[in-house]
Amino acid sequence: MIELKIGNIVEEEVDAIVNPANSLGVMGGGVALAIKKAGGEEIEREAMSRAPIKIGEAIATSAGKLKCKYVIHSPTMERPAMKTTARNVKLATRAALKLARELGISKIAFPSMGTGVGGLSPRVAARAMISEFRKFEDLHIVIVAFNEEIYKAFEDEINTSK
Repeated sequence: MIELKIGNIVEEEVDAIVNPANSLGVMGGGVALAIKKAGGEEIEREAMSRAPIKIGEAIATSAGKLKCKYVIHSPTMERPAMKTTARNVKLATRAALKLARELGISKIAFPSMGTGVGGLSPRVAARAMISEFRKFEDLHIVIVAFNEEIYKAFEDEINTSK
C-alpha cells in the first residue's frame, strides 16, 4: 500500500521514518536536520557511530523523541551536501525497504529522497522511488511530501506506473 500526503515527516505516527542520509551519518541539513532537531542529537550520534554506511545499505537507529520506533538512515550520497543520482535514490530506497522488512516494520514513512541538496527533480526522485515501492507491496509506505510540487510529482508517478 502506498499512501501520499503533504506534511512533515517528523510528525508521522509510523514504525519508522527514513532519513536520506550521507555515508558519514552527519545530520546537518534538510530532512536529516529536521529529524535531529525534533528527535534529538542522540539519533545523529548513534548514526555516526555506525558510519560509514555505503550507498545501497541502511542502518536503523533509535528515534529519540519522535513518535516512531526507528529512524532508518539510507544514504543517497557519500558526503554531506553532495549531488546525487536517480540510481543512488533507487539503491537507498531499496535498502531502507529491505531493512524495514528485516525489522518487522509494517508502516514506514519516506520523504522525497534526493530532491533537497541532492539536486534531483521531484519527478526523477518519484520515478526511482515508486519503482522500488512496487516491489514491497507487503509494506504500508507513506510518502510525506514537503510541498505541492513534490506531492504532484509522486501523484503523477503513482498513477502512471500502475
